[in-house]
Amino acid sequence: MTIPSVTPSQIRSALLLREEIALLDVRHEAAFATGHPLFAANMAADRIELEAAVRLPRQDVPIVLYDAGEGLVAAASDRFKALGYTNIRQLEGGLEGWRQAGFEIFEDVNSYAKAFGELVEHRRHTPSLVADEVAALIEAKANIQILDVRRFDEYTTMNIPGSISVPGAELVLRAGRAAPDPETTIVVNCAGRTRSIIGTQSLINAGVANKVVALRNGTIGWTLASQQLEHGSDRRGEIGAFKGAEANARDVAYRAGVRHIGVEEITALQAQRNRTLYRFDVRDEAEHTAGHLKGFRHYPGGQLVQEIDMAAPVRGARIVLTDDRSVRADMTASWLAQMGWDVFVFDGGYDGALEVGPPLVLPKPDPSHRYRRPYEGTDINTSAMQAYLDWEYGLVDQLRRDATHGFFVI
Repeated sequence: MTIPSVTPSQIRSALLLREEIALLDVRHEAAFATGHPLFAANMAADRIELEAAVRLPRQDVPIVLYDAGEGLVAAASDRFKALGYTNIRQLEGGLEGWRQAGFEIFEDVNSYAKAFGELVEHRRHTPSLVADEVAALIEAKANIQILDVRRFDEYTTMNIPGSISVPGAELVLRAGRAAPDPETTIVVNCAGRTRSIIGTQSLINAGVANKVVALRNGTIGWTLASQQLEHGSDRRGEIGAFKGAEANARDVAYRAGVRHIGVEEITALQAQRNRTLYRFDVRDEAEHTAGHLKGFRHYPGGQLVQEIDMAAPVRGARIVLTDDRSVRADMTASWLAQMGWDVFVFDGGYDGALEVGPPLVLPKPDPSHRYRRPYEGTDINTSAMQAYLDWEYGLVDQLRRDATHGFFVI
């Protein structure tokens, strides 16, 4: 059966008008990372049965499939139809058709979140220090606290000496305990650039009294500067917000256009079957496991901002976040809203019956199909690290040329 086609220009119009669309690259992740449209999401053809129900909750959502000439689209379309999806089309000309239309091709994974992070730094001039400057502060035993905003498993693999793990969205909730002295300079680091930029700017936006800077280029920059890393650390920042953090976080979300809703409003959203609705619990994994609201998938807030294309591949969908302390949901929502999402924070619900159990975790792809990030592990070639940084530096200009993003920065 012939699969209906949609042109690159029609895709671009849908993105500009914020219509719902899932533009799916059905190649393996390693191939996807070599080049794709900005808002394309990767869902390899052989993983559709594993991922579709979780990542595409509405079966009549507009889905557009493409590859780079490998002939994967027909089989992918059949798999979606077998699962009950009804609105399947293909991108006319595939990836090459997009390129020939004169539209931008973005490399790597989580590209639009990384591009957004670069735009934030460009617009807000997010302060940072290079690796040698931070190393000198450590050597001098200066009054600093280094907060690592990556996933805890990334942190335990390698970390800046003396740092503690405070994953992204936890920063505003835990900075008061991690750095109780307002004279302490907080240094935020990730593996490369994006999460440290967003983390640093989160603390600044939320009004922490401390001076806050990013470690420029993260553990990549640290390695390129020939500084030593620790391995196997297990230090975690404990909950303890700074004064005014909750109210400030809510104000940040308000300025970004985020709306708080209750039971009546979320019930109404769920009843609107013609719109895709994603629901995420952005708390710590242990908190989610101990008790969570039914229907809310666990996705830590910092990773959700970084991996939003993986978590919510339907561009134009609605997102509802939950957090029993509100702070993490507000800060996460503030970033998603600036990335062009229609996002809400759900108030309440935790005084009723909760579901107990660990998060849903999708099976990992075959390692040979996965893109190896230049900041993963401890044996990455330095030239690959530098090439990755050079690519990130060029993202703001690429966003300007693409002109479909709709991002803003408060």
